[in-house]
Amino acid sequence: MNAVSLERVCKSFGQVRAVDNLSVQVPAGSIYGFLGPNGAGKTTTIRMIMNIIRPDSGTIRILEGRSAEHARNRIGYMPEERGLYRKMTVRKVLTYFGAIKGVKDDELAQSVPQWLKRVELANWADKKVEELSRGMHQKLQFAVTVINNPELVILDEPFSGLDPFNQDLLKDIIHQMRDEGKTVIFSTHVMHEAEKLCDYILLINKGKVILDDGLQKIRSQHSSHTVCVRIDGDTSFVETLPMVASVEYQGNLLEITLSDGDTQRFLRELVQRAHVRSFEVKVPSLHEIFVKLVGADDAEDS
Repeated sequence: MNAVSLERVCKSFGQVRAVDNLSVQVPAGSIYGFLGPNGAGKTTTIRMIMNIIRPDSGTIRILEGRSAEHARNRIGYMPEERGLYRKMTVRKVLTYFGAIKGVKDDELAQSVPQWLKRVELANWADKKVEELSRGMHQKLQFAVTVINNPELVILDEPFSGLDPFNQDLLKDIIHQMRDEGKTVIFSTHVMHEAEKLCDYILLINKGKVILDDGLQKIRSQHSSHTVCVRIDGDTSFVETLPMVASVEYQGNLLEITLSDGDTQRFLRELVQRAHVRSFEVKVPSLHEIFVKLVGADDAEDS
């Protein structure tokens, strides 16, 4: 079952085609990443899913309904532009937004302190929002997003402004939500974030789909021709091997790019000539895959 389905969705702003014939299926109970450089169409796609703007053409279905309006209280949405009442206390903000989302008073009495503790803001519960640091503000915005225990959570650049510790805190919560059967969609232009978090990846550029598949399958389909090798003794012979395209040296650790990708043949050649201490095929990162597919110029903002 899919939590979100887009079929041939298009959206233009004047002469600019922001989203171009986009078809996406987001499996329920998964963490699904919308990736791409700034201006790729990620936020526009999310806003169409949330019915903030309407597509020029195509169909969007959410939680088995036709639009976000039909499933409003089953969705948590954290927009790229944050907005909380700065003069209210942290506790009151979370309670207020929970009530707007239809959470009953007795449930809020339990869930508000639970979420403040979970995002490590319990000691700031009675402070005004304006007293929070940027990272604290971000964590409060996240708690506001999920206070209604939504089935579908949509996060636009959720890690912006967070230090590594608090990024890990939110990532752990997102993994827990997935394990509870919830669906999480998040957008980012920082691809290494998605590699640590996502089950599925949608990689878009200039409104078009570049990749759309499971993370492990994407990596297997774009196998690297690079291996990292540590060998004893003289390493100068490596450059002379016919399948070697280039070598980068770091002492006795060599990063070797092969011309044909035949790593087994290369390994056989090595063990005949030297003592191999370690041999590892380098797994390509999403950024490297993206650069390979669209070119460095288009990938430079990712």
